[in-house]
Amino acid sequence: MKNKLIAPSILSADFLHLEDEIKKIEEAKADLIHIDVMDGHFVGNLTFGPFIIEQVKSTAHLPLDVHLMIESPDMWIDTYAKAGADYITVHAEACMHLHRAVQHIKELNKKASVSLNPATHPSVLEYVAEDLDMVLVMSVNPGFGGQKYIDNVNEKIKFLDDMRKNRGYNYLIEVDGGVGEKNISMLSKLGVDVFVSGSAIFKSKNYKETISKFRSLL
Repeated sequence: MKNKLIAPSILSADFLHLEDEIKKIEEAKADLIHIDVMDGHFVGNLTFGPFIIEQVKSTAHLPLDVHLMIESPDMWIDTYAKAGADYITVHAEACMHLHRAVQHIKELNKKASVSLNPATHPSVLEYVAEDLDMVLVMSVNPGFGGQKYIDNVNEKIKFLDDMRKNRGYNYLIEVDGGVGEKNISMLSKLGVDVFVSGSAIFKSKNYKETISKFRSLL
């Protein structure tokens, strides 16, 4: 049984006090720090780039789970690896040469992950799945925090879990979007290993209590 990992998404953090926010989620025993990089083209929002990754890396003790919601992510893999990403996630929809991108990430000794938008069938991973460390299932349409979970992705999670069991693959299944107290137990039972949560953690009054509650439901 793989460990279940909680990955707070700093997209929902207080950026005026980001260092304090990182310290609080570390004290709350989070497992990863999820960082959404958006370019305003692949998704309709603009967040932050490698400089912020470097700053987070300089103060954080947890691994950085960097999700590239950008066009032509292949061109930026080296930059984000150098900035301090531990996991690098590219979107299947944005990569013209997905196999090459995955291999490049692994050559840099980083964890290779591919993300799937809600409407993307997981069969697109057929020829790269054995090389992946993680698959990120978007359970909302990417670009903005605080959205409602899309129930249809449950079938996609089942598909990915069955595929790794039947073929002996070792990738983690990560879910991002609308994850909280109401559905985290259900997601765990479906086979999810990594739970990205932004608003449910950073909008709560006590991060430690919220993360502890999540763990009790896994």
